[in-house]
Parts: sequence; structure tokens; C-alpha cells
Amino acid sequence: METGAAPHAEGSCFIAMGHTRVLCAATVQEGVPPWREGLGGWVTAEYAMLPRSTSQRTPRERNGPRARTQEIQRLIGRALRAATDLEALGDRTIIVDCDVLQADGGTRTAAITGGCVALHLAAARLVAERILLTSPVRHFVAAVSVGIVKGDPCVDLDYEEDVGADVDMNYAALDDGRIVEVQGTAEGAAFGEGELDTLLALARDGVTELIDLQRRALEAAS
Repeated sequence: METGAAPHAEGSCFIAMGHTRVLCAATVQEGVPPWREGLGGWVTAEYAMLPRSTSQRTPRERNGPRARTQEIQRLIGRALRAATDLEALGDRTIIVDCDVLQADGGTRTAAITGGCVALHLAAARLVAERILLTSPVRHFVAAVSVGIVKGDPCVDLDYEEDVGADVDMNYAALDDGRIVEVQGTAEGAAFGEGELDTLLALARDGVTELIDLQRRALEAAS
């Protein structure tokens, strides 16, 4: 994780997980969406894959985000909001843009993990500029993929592992252990509760390691 990768943004983080690389940039804007007025601040996310982030060119989404993109954006937004005290943010919106520069599996989980660092930096800037007394970002949140590939439980699946997985799962959790989201499906074969427990344990360990790396990245930036 490299902070300050987008120097014009209020907070930014470039994250590389294997060959997956995502640039996350947080923007602070005064005001909230009309439906949010009087309810505190808002944290949201936008996600995009650059045309040559994949082996074949992915066309730009010129007519609005496709269904997959919307699903990923909502997941990232939910995860980042779970780490934030929206009331303490006040009448402000923080938008975290997550742009995939290179994709090799796990782009949404990398976006959540890097996006959290960008969010922390943007909130720290609000405190440094004395706009807020304390940071409204109360937790760290990270995410990782797990799955069963050729009968073996795996963590942080790359593209080849992902497309061949019998079970594929995304897991996001806070630094206090509370789960934000679990997305798991039997892609090639059904799985039992014992296998689920194994995958959840792998995911918890992975998230714990990622949160430690997030803390280190922010300490290095301070």
C-alpha cells in the first residue's frame, strides 16, 4: 500500500495484491445528497476498470455503470460506511474513487482495503485543517477473497484460481472482528459447514493481516 499516490486528492492509496493493482482516491465535498439532509454525512464509492486492466480491452462504461459495477460500488460503499461515524462527519460527503489499473482477481476486495486507507487520510486532513475535532473514521475495514480450488482452501485468489474455484467467497470485516459482508457461492460444487468454517477462518486471518498493513501504511504517511 502506497499513500499519496494521487496528490491532488484529500486522501489516496495505491494498493497491489499480487498482480491486481488499484488506485483509490478520496474526495471531500461539502453537503450531502438531498435524501441524506439532516441525517449526518455520507460516504460512497465509485469503481471502474481501465480499458487495458484486463487481457482484452474492456470498453469504458459511457452510458452509466453496468450491473456488476453497481454491485461492486455498493459493496465498497457499505464497507467504508461501516467504518465511519456518519453523524460525526457532519454535512459532508466523502467519495472514494477506486480505479483498477490491472486486474488479476480480487479487485473489489483490494478496492475496499485500499479505499479504507484513502478514507482515513481524507478524514485526517479534515482534522488537520481544524474542520473537525476528531476523525469520523472509527475503524479499519479490509476485505479478502477465499475459495476452494481443486479441493484446497485458498486465500486471495488470482484470476486463474477464481475462474476454476468450486467455491468463491468475498469477506469484509472491521478491525474489531465484526463482519461487514460475506458473499459466498458454490461455483462448481456445493460445500459443507466444515468447509465454510475453514474459509471463514482463512478470511479472518487474511483481514487481520491486511489491517496491520493498513496501519503501517498510515503510520508511514504521518
